[in-house]
Amino acid sequence: MASKKYYVIWLGHKTGIVDNWEECKKRINGYKGAKYKSFKTLEEAQKAYESPWSENISSNKKNTSQKSRKKISVNGPVWESLAVDAACSGNPGPMEYRGVHVKTNKEWFHAKFPLGTNNIGEFLAIVHGLAELKRKNLNIPVYSDSSIAIGWVKKKKCITQLKDSPKTEKLFKMIRRAENWLQNNKWSQPVLKWDTENWGEIPADFGRK
Repeated sequence: MASKKYYVIWLGHKTGIVDNWEECKKRINGYKGAKYKSFKTLEEAQKAYESPWSENISSNKKNTSQKSRKKISVNGPVWESLAVDAACSGNPGPMEYRGVHVKTNKEWFHAKFPLGTNNIGEFLAIVHGLAELKRKNLNIPVYSDSSIAIGWVKKKKCITQLKDSPKTEKLFKMIRRAENWLQNNKWSQPVLKWDTENWGEIPADFGRK
């Protein structure tokens, strides 16, 4: 008789600890970059779940150059952090963004707009995340997989080619609000680039690729 195993799912459709492979498989199937591992005891699984997946799963990638070795973070993402992402059906098209707490995989905020672009959504998501962390008085990082949006946040300006029109009135109202927040607030939370290549899809990803 096979010994019982406990499965930890750090990144998947639903995170947590389960005591059978079938349930684990449901939570990871179709989730790009899913992170999971089996353990012999519940105590081991609980201890592992409280730590980043990168401390429990070794990378199989081999890199010979110093640059490549540096690129793969030994520590992985900061476990206590906020991940943001956006999705757009067409460009422009219906757009939405959200923020997800990385450790618990819980959605903290979610906004939708009838017309927008992915870059605008990524920008608004970061600003919304910074404002939410300041409101909660939490000094944790914000992760985004968009270098463009991170650059816009640093410049405190949404540099979009999309035109302000009756169809985008709600969106541009939010853009101006976000720019105003950046210009009139200070924050200590770092805005970091999510390493999709080595960590899998960002936890806030909408899974539509």
